Amino acid sequence: MTQHPALAVVGTGYHAPTASQLEVLEHVVIAVGADGVILGIHPQGSEAADAALRTAAQVHHLTPSQRLLPGLVDLHIHAPQWPQLGTGLDLPLERWLFEYTFPLEARYADLAFAREVWAHMVPTLLAHGTTTAVYFGSVHEPATLALAEQCVASGQRAFVGRVAMDHPEGTPTWYRDESAAAGIEASRRSVDAVRALGSALVQPIITPRFIPACSDELLHGLGALAAETGALVQTHCSESDWEHGAVLQRYGISDTHALHSMGLLREGTVLAHGNHLGADDLATIRTTGAGVAHCPLSNSYFANAVFPARRVMDAGVKVGLGTDIAGGAEPGLLAQCALAVTSSRMLHDGVDQHLPAGERGVPDSRLDVVAAFHLGTAGGADVLGIPVGRLQAGCQFDAIVVDTASAASGMRLWDEVDDHARAFEKIVRLTKPADIGAVWVAGRAVK
Repeated sequence: MTQHPALAVVGTGYHAPTASQLEVLEHVVIAVGADGVILGIHPQGSEAADAALRTAAQVHHLTPSQRLLPGLVDLHIHAPQWPQLGTGLDLPLERWLFEYTFPLEARYADLAFAREVWAHMVPTLLAHGTTTAVYFGSVHEPATLALAEQCVASGQRAFVGRVAMDHPEGTPTWYRDESAAAGIEASRRSVDAVRALGSALVQPIITPRFIPACSDELLHGLGALAAETGALVQTHCSESDWEHGAVLQRYGISDTHALHSMGLLREGTVLAHGNHLGADDLATIRTTGAGVAHCPLSNSYFANAVFPARRVMDAGVKVGLGTDIAGGAEPGLLAQCALAVTSSRMLHDGVDQHLPAGERGVPDSRLDVVAAFHLGTAGGADVLGIPVGRLQAGCQFDAIVVDTASAASGMRLWDEVDDHARAFEKIVRLTKPADIGAVWVAGRAVK
């Protein structure tokens, strides 16, 4: 029996199904089922397109200046840090946490404060085109559940994790789990509570903050919890000289190998940053099915290195993008796509003019706009193992509409100057929230 579409979208779209391919869907009809899955993409005027338009419960026509793109997948957001977005980036990571961030996160013991922040943050991120978000919460179970509830209410696809942290030297006395056992049980309850919401869009994710903030007992316990529950895992990995070095000093091995020994490197594990990963680390990440959240803006402040995105991708490791709010002072992931291109160019060309040009950079490091956009959409989806990030049959219809005729952002397509490739590049580099006219998650309009 033929399934009639719940939605048909008419117009032109762009997506990057691979890191080297921009696919232009020119003058098409995209048919979306009631379950949010794309049923088919048909050329306008074809028999299939006419049938979709005739039977769809709702039809959305793009204007000539509008383009459809997949929704953005942000792999790394510290939700409690939303109120400090755009501030406090003057300290190294180890001081930034204790002087700015931990005091703010401790405030989420106040559930009313948490709900006020979530009610502002989640709709704002959707307005920036972030249809999938991977959130670090705070240590507080009620605030974490309230974040998941806000994602459900707003219609955002999300993975929400209660942060676990108990190390007496890596955390302040007033902001930590009471013990490893308490942290494991709180994480277990949080997984169950988020799942009890019954949302297909919002899932729990087990979240040890990072090794310096966690005892061995807590890390091993969370690895066992991941195996027991099947929930995904997220943590930081080899982010900075300080964090990477602290793990080497503690164990004599890298973050990657330590996390693997604790059962935390699994299919779908999100490793934030990864700036100091070595070849052995990359091989382990690849074979375990984990992936890396590249956060180009926050890396400029805290990483002490440029993430070699091209080298990591060429090693067969799954890579997506993250804002790292609030270490990254920009809420929109399209901006991170542009920054990923910029940081790759700096790595390729080098930054020390006192060195000869041939010795200044790391060859074969460049990303282009297509590769960067792929990371922000399909790449992130592949890390998580979810069917979004591409405009193709069988994928969930998570999508945004961008208007290319914008006085506010300076974006405009010029006849006989801009082809589709140039139009796409302008969209990635110039789009502002005001240019995003519609957002769908699983076929449902959320803006």
